Amino acid sequence: LLPLSRRRLDYVNHARRLAEDDWAGVESEGEDEDGEDAEEEEMDVDAGKKLPKRYANQLMLSEWLVDVPLDLEQEWVVVVCPVGKRALVVASRGTTAAYTKSGFCVNRFPSLLPGGNRHNSTSEKVYCILDCIYNEAKQTYYILDVMCWRGHPVYDCQTDFRFFWLFSKIQEEEGLGEKSRINPFKFVGLQNFPCSSDSLCKVLATDFPFEVDGLLFYHKQTHYTPGSTPLVGWLRPYMVPEILGLAVPATVLTAKPDYAGRQLQQIIESKKSKKLAAEKGHPSSVAAARNGHYELEHLSTPEPANSPEGRDEAVSQMEN
Repeated sequence: LLPLSRRRLDYVNHARRLAEDDWAGVESEGEDEDGEDAEEEEMDVDAGKKLPKRYANQLMLSEWLVDVPLDLEQEWVVVVCPVGKRALVVASRGTTAAYTKSGFCVNRFPSLLPGGNRHNSTSEKVYCILDCIYNEAKQTYYILDVMCWRGHPVYDCQTDFRFFWLFSKIQEEEGLGEKSRINPFKFVGLQNFPCSSDSLCKVLATDFPFEVDGLLFYHKQTHYTPGSTPLVGWLRPYMVPEILGLAVPATVLTAKPDYAGRQLQQIIESKKSKKLAAEKGHPSSVAAARNGHYELEHLSTPEPANSPEGRDEAVSQMEN
């Protein structure tokens, strides 16, 4: 019981540090450790909005779902994701902040999230930490997952509970899904579905109120762990028939782009090369990781930049 209580305390302290930006006693991290990702994002962020890398690498990231788990139908759920950018959203002490996955603050605003504006943050213990997808066209933060709500961390809770709890809590916050002076960006929860064949076919035939980027598959029993994990998988909708072996309806979502075959082949080869290099413990594992770099940078893999399709599509890719 002692290790469990200590781990619980660690989650509580971690959530509090993120909410209060209080890192006293925590060792300083190197500013250059984020490498190319940070350098690329720095170009788009005002110098005044930079923060130490305390907020970097806080999101749970997916891997391509190439190796299909045997218990997919029984133990996994799927979330349909809109086109947008991943964002760590922290509502605390009367303001709401959005961070990139590399830890840069890109926006601050009031919101109707608990702790997100000066009218609903009477206590320092009221704060929220969310994993979101921001869609600029709709000025909406789509809530993918929850790490903390009203000061209660749920990092160590299973996926099915986190999703259920998040859905119930969102319903309690009136006006959260509407734009207003005190809530300039909408916050909308994303629904999850079973991974049975019938359910997936219905999902792919559904007309969603946003442009669909892809599907995230979550294991029901996984905890929220920052970083890449095989317990969260990612597929483009057109990949479902081939990867999962399902006969799906011919819809806009399942239509194959011209580059479909080439993209799938690149993904499979990259996964194999990384696995082989890791097993051998060879330095080439670094190069292999770079070949699969898009798994962390984009949920949807852009077409090569020198093609017209790639240039158009890369603009709207969702960062993972």
